[in-house]
Amino acid sequence: MTKYARRTALVAGEATGIGLAIAKRLVEGGASVLLTARTDEERAHAVAELGSAARVVTPSAVEADTGGVPGSPGLPGLPGFPDGVELLFADAVATARPLLPYLRDGGAIVLTAPTACPDAVTALAAELAARGIRVNAVAPGCIEAPGSGAVPLPPLGRLGAAEEVARAALFLATEATFTTGARLPVDGGLGHP
Repeated sequence: MTKYARRTALVAGEATGIGLAIAKRLVEGGASVLLTARTDEERAHAVAELGSAARVVTPSAVEADTGGVPGSPGLPGLPGFPDGVELLFADAVATARPLLPYLRDGGAIVLTAPTACPDAVTALAAELAARGIRVNAVAPGCIEAPGSGAVPLPPLGRLGAAEEVARAALFLATEATFTTGARLPVDGGLGHP
């Protein structure tokens, strides 16, 4: 499948669960992917899941390769992506903000945190509109996680999967090309009366 061929993506902030599910779908679709993993265990797991199709590095490796100073003259770019990335998936605005100089104009950011504040999403969307960068968020809730205890089920009667959140995030990043500043609940109806 080549749905995401010639696309470059950075998945930052989470190399397990949702972040890993996003990276898998991107790789399966032919994208070039850089995934950050905070621990050696996360990195080893991500490499085992993704194989050589994606680069898995620590956040500090991204900082070192980019000189640690976004926007500085002569900045070499992200590891393996000297021209920057088109798609950025981050767990929070704070994770995404230092990476903005490496996002190409006309690209997309999707925040993947359940607590993605609608005001922060719309503010960042307004800030980046002049560059043609769309900013949206998925707000996952009741997502099945290994080792999690019993939780009340949402109205749909089951827990969601990281894969379902990944599909929503990829829709916002690649298909919803006239959407910015949106926050999409992926919670089985939990947020609805």
